[in-house]
Amino acid sequence: MTLFQKNRTLEGGARPKEEEQNSEAKGRENYKSILSFPELSSGSHLAVPLKLIFSSNMRAVALLCLLCVSADGQYNWDGPGRVGPDSSNACTVDQASCGCCLMLQEMNRLKTYFDTTLTDIEEDFRKTNQSLSTLKAKRVAFTAALYSGDNFKCYGPFTTNSVIIYKQMFLNLGGAYSTDTGLLTVPFSGVYSLAVTSYSDSGSPGFTLAICSSLQVNGKTVAAAKDFNTNDKEDSATIAVALQLTAGDKVSVSLTRGCFLCDDSSHYNTFSAFLLYATE
Repeated sequence: MTLFQKNRTLEGGARPKEEEQNSEAKGRENYKSILSFPELSSGSHLAVPLKLIFSSNMRAVALLCLLCVSADGQYNWDGPGRVGPDSSNACTVDQASCGCCLMLQEMNRLKTYFDTTLTDIEEDFRKTNQSLSTLKAKRVAFTAALYSGDNFKCYGPFTTNSVIIYKQMFLNLGGAYSTDTGLLTVPFSGVYSLAVTSYSDSGSPGFTLAICSSLQVNGKTVAAAKDFNTNDKEDSATIAVALQLTAGDKVSVSLTRGCFLCDDSSHYNTFSAFLLYATE
């Protein structure tokens, strides 16, 4: 065999034993260098089978695995280096989401406004109902006339001032007026409207006509009406006042001594009062 043929045998056929030993030793060194990475140590979920490591054709695969391991903590599943949009500038990033966000904010603002308004309305409604209940509970009104009969007759004259007792009740809401005593006992403190109309008839011209009555609170005269003459056969006088009274006050109409009132079913003489509004 010539030298040329021997060389071709060595090149195309089996390699010399020394070359195989060198290749095997080089493979062991590569294996050791790979095992020196922490990511490929024992127990790692990315450990590469030994047969792949020894293969020189799998070196690229091993290198790729190392690159994946080293980059594993740098990227997430959404893509490499991707971060969420800046919330302070969200509208420039996502116009649709920004529009929805603004609509939601406006809806929340309107909801808060209407909730507050509804609460105010409910509170006003509660106060109104409370005021209405108070008004219903504190209703005071009455009107009474001097006589209840059809016959014409007169009341007085007397030698002393006398409380006029009105017998014909038209209204006594709250029961404040007594037809036994002629006294209006104020049930609630407040402002009251009071009116007294007095009428008399002398009988014939030339006789003295004496209309003398006064509105009193706790025995003191508040207002008076007087018509004393011989010129008129009949006449009338009216007292109308608004007074602030205290619960428990006694209100009455007094007939002055020497004076007299006359009446029939027409009810010329009346006494009325009602509570305008309570102050307590």
